[in-house]
Amino acid sequence: MGFEQFLGNERIVTSLRGMLRTDRVPSAVAFLGPRGIGKYTLARMFAMAANCERLRDDFCGECDTCRGIALLAEPAELVQRGLAERGESGDAEKIPLILQTHPDVWAIVPDPMRLNTPVVRPVLHMGQLRAVERAARFRPGARRRVFIMDGADTMRWDIANIFLKILEEAPATTTIVMLAQSRNQLLPTIVSRCVPFEFAPVQAEEMESLLKAHTKLDAASRARAAEMAEGSPGAAIGMDVERIFEIRKQALKLLQLAATEKSSLLFGLTTQITKKDAVPFENLLDALYSVLADLLELTSRGGAKTAASSTMRDGNDRKPAANAEDIRILLRNPGLKKELQELASTVNTDWVARAVRGVDKLASGQRRNINRQLALDSLGLSLSAR
Repeated sequence: MGFEQFLGNERIVTSLRGMLRTDRVPSAVAFLGPRGIGKYTLARMFAMAANCERLRDDFCGECDTCRGIALLAEPAELVQRGLAERGESGDAEKIPLILQTHPDVWAIVPDPMRLNTPVVRPVLHMGQLRAVERAARFRPGARRRVFIMDGADTMRWDIANIFLKILEEAPATTTIVMLAQSRNQLLPTIVSRCVPFEFAPVQAEEMESLLKAHTKLDAASRARAAEMAEGSPGAAIGMDVERIFEIRKQALKLLQLAATEKSSLLFGLTTQITKKDAVPFENLLDALYSVLADLLELTSRGGAKTAASSTMRDGNDRKPAANAEDIRILLRNPGLKKELQELASTVNTDWVARAVRGVDKLASGQRRNINRQLALDSLGLSLSAR
């Protein structure tokens, strides 16, 4: 039992334990990294260690406090229970969704609003932020009050300012843990008031061992899941491998049609993708970013290989900077290697950069409830005009 259960990012665990051991815990920290990397899990473990009845810089998992906080490990069940208690007609602002299995530890998660007809993209609401603002000022019954703000990047920026004062003036016995995919998705004024921790991807070997222990996937599926999860254990364990692979194939096809200026086929594909939300838009955005990352590797490596060849012709004995095996290892989607190389031979890094900026606009527009098919069509046409 304890922090040794956590997979990867040992430097972050060491830092947190040092803070607890010396009793120099900040009032706000930010856990930053992609979905499934372990941010929520480590935040829950930190809350347990901060209040464990037996240990000071770790948690035993056996005392009443540890067992109570450990119930936050399954937030989906708690969310369903909270929505059922609030009722379909309940006001999300007056009855905020708070997950609490111990008096001193709250988990605040994006509110789906309704049990039977949840919103497409849950966000943190004003009522939840105000509840934290009030509760953070109370003294803990144990050692420390901990508020885990999952999905902090879903807060509307105009209401996120509520947090600024409490982050500055939180009692010494309160810690707010902000979870977000990137610091760029949080207000700079909020990030500046937190101690940030950037989570690094877990190594592929560790990922495959984890998948072997916790899933029934065969060896080939484990390898593909580890590749596509890009170092995020939670994403790998919960992944529908074939479904995600199919979405990435569609994302690559969209880019291929845009690059070859086949507008009619492009419009047909975007219709198919967006019809009755056949492909979840967030999954499509993730797939586009993943494919574009591979294209950037391939288009930039092409230049490196040319330069290496020139160096060798000049009589230098140095080996080329990249070979085919290096590129295979660097690809996030080795199962699409052939198609990626074909597309990379027809575009350059400027085109890839333009595509990334276009997908960034799609991600930004998602918050404004844009027409998804028109947005994808616009992206494709903008990339066709080379």
